[in-house]
Amino acid sequence: MPFGDFDLAALLPFIAVGFAAQLVDGALGMAFGVISNTLLVGVLGVPPAHASQRVHIVEVFTTGVSGLSHLLHRNIDGKLFLHLVVPGMIGGFAGAYVLSSLDAAIVKPFVLLYLTSIGLYLLWRGLMYPPKLKEAKLVAPLGLIGGFLDAAGGGGWGPVVTSNLLIQGAEPRKVVGTVSAAEFFLTVTISASFIWHLGIEKLAGATLGLLIGGLLAAPLGAWAAKHFPAKQMLILVGIVLTLTSAYGVWSAWG
Repeated sequence: MPFGDFDLAALLPFIAVGFAAQLVDGALGMAFGVISNTLLVGVLGVPPAHASQRVHIVEVFTTGVSGLSHLLHRNIDGKLFLHLVVPGMIGGFAGAYVLSSLDAAIVKPFVLLYLTSIGLYLLWRGLMYPPKLKEAKLVAPLGLIGGFLDAAGGGGWGPVVTSNLLIQGAEPRKVVGTVSAAEFFLTVTISASFIWHLGIEKLAGATLGLLIGGLLAAPLGAWAAKHFPAKQMLILVGIVLTLTSAYGVWSAWG
């Protein structure tokens, strides 16, 4: 079995990857999958299929702990959560159904180009203007699209939903906390059948390391989201979204 029978020393690189990825995701509401897959494949040499498989399983657990941590830090907007979670789950179901007939590899680079431009805009807005907070109006359709892209394209909930809510002027820490909490239900919805077939024995080796690192970082990410100033969060989200999306475009077309 790939990545089985690891000792602690062999697990440490995977623990570090899970910790770093979840720290960013918990604080900024995006990028666990992108960062984990990039480091696993590009730095640690894990085969892409195995990396994607393990990251998907780990996200079920890390999003649960992250959502609970955000709840304890009062980073969650109940109204926003309710408007996101149900459409997100519906979109996730729809994305899972069409995955077999949709060539997501063709669509994904264009989505990433869009997200790169959003990242640059958020970075510019954070640097040039103090953020003006207001209630987001376009929420349910955003959840539906984000859930669909996450299932059909192998990721996208955080970057799509978080960035667009920030553009609408919603409070950054509440956006990050609410999107992270809703992602737990989305991930469980998409992954339930997959995890059932794999069995619990697959939580070994690289998966176990990612899980340990992600669970350790989840409370820290929620704490950081609560204490980052709104302007600083806009800048950091812009940087992370631009870099990860641009890297995805380069990987697809480079």
